Amino acid sequence: MAHFVVVGAGQAGAALVAKLRALGFQGDITLIGEEPAPPYQRPPLSKAYLLGEMEEERLWLRSADFYADNRITLRLGEAVTAIDASARTLTVGGETLTYDELALTTGSVPRRLPAAIGGDLAGVYTVRTLADVDAMRAEFQPGRRVVIVGGGYIGLEAAAVAAKLGLHVTVIEAAPRILQRVAAPETADYFRALHGAHGVTIREGVGLARLAGETRVTSAHLADGNELPCDFVIVGVGIQPITALAEAAGCAIENGIRTDATGLTSQSHIWSAGDCASFPHGTGRLRLESVGNAIDQAEAVAANMLGAGQPYIAKPWFWSDQYDCKLQIAGLNTGYDHIVTRKGEGAAVSFWYYAGDRLLAVDAMNDARAYMVGKRLIEMGRSPAPEAVVDTPDLKALLKA
Repeated sequence: MAHFVVVGAGQAGAALVAKLRALGFQGDITLIGEEPAPPYQRPPLSKAYLLGEMEEERLWLRSADFYADNRITLRLGEAVTAIDASARTLTVGGETLTYDELALTTGSVPRRLPAAIGGDLAGVYTVRTLADVDAMRAEFQPGRRVVIVGGGYIGLEAAAVAAKLGLHVTVIEAAPRILQRVAAPETADYFRALHGAHGVTIREGVGLARLAGETRVTSAHLADGNELPCDFVIVGVGIQPITALAEAAGCAIENGIRTDATGLTSQSHIWSAGDCASFPHGTGRLRLESVGNAIDQAEAVAANMLGAGQPYIAKPWFWSDQYDCKLQIAGLNTGYDHIVTRKGEGAAVSFWYYAGDRLLAVDAMNDARAYMVGKRLIEMGRSPAPEAVVDTPDLKALLKA
């Protein structure tokens, strides 16, 4: 009987094994993960879970019985140490497993500060895993001071939680503005004002020189000479794909594990999906760090492992929750040259990214209708005139125009 192995028990890995069974695969399935917890949602970690509004079991993507009921062998708390692509074997826990098809859904890890500038001091945290958040939870006490390094979505979400819990929060961003890499100035302005209204101090255009402290961090020294006393630090300066295992197995690496349009790597019988995978998109290649992509790509790869032979077509979408604001993003804004602003009901607002007359993406703040309409328009390849976006009373009319 065929044996399919999936290495990486995150969102993509969980989606892939579930889809294999949903598509009728009757062979053996093994899902291997380095963390001791079963596959779980990551987005709530820096929000509801950190706030204490969600228990660990509610993070789990499937019930405890799902894997046994579907004859999926879970090997948790174990690392795959080697893959032999020619023999179609892998080593885990000192044991050699044989596979017929292998999927790498190894995900990504947060970038850390170098030890040379204090990145290894106690009290310095990243936000990626359940263990990360459990380790820092006790730090979130009212009146304490936290410095957050990085003004991207992870850093801003952590800032929102800290502010809600009564901490004194300072965000430092080396780039000229927050969200520099991922959003327009209009979206950055919106969130800068939102955080300011909640007492968060944002320092833009100034980098971190070093963290100070004997064994535990006590202050952050900035490149402009200022010193920020602090009780702990959260680092949110991006993530990087986990590719070492794939590379050692002979898989080509290009901003992640390089795959073809079906999710197959440069090694036959080895596939990849999720944060770690780089796939063809338009005239180039793309690696997406999102829940939506992890699920959609993993399900497409599951079908292709069973012979579907269909290219994966990404439909990017993202979200972020900060205070009482839900940001929903549709599309990719790369290459935009102007922004159209649409005011919604109450405080709702959306920013529409255009390259010439082509709609690329939409950032919608507390405006689910703008997000849904924008997402459908982008997926349909339709671009309404900018004045229509601003002036049409009912956005759904744009779908019929």
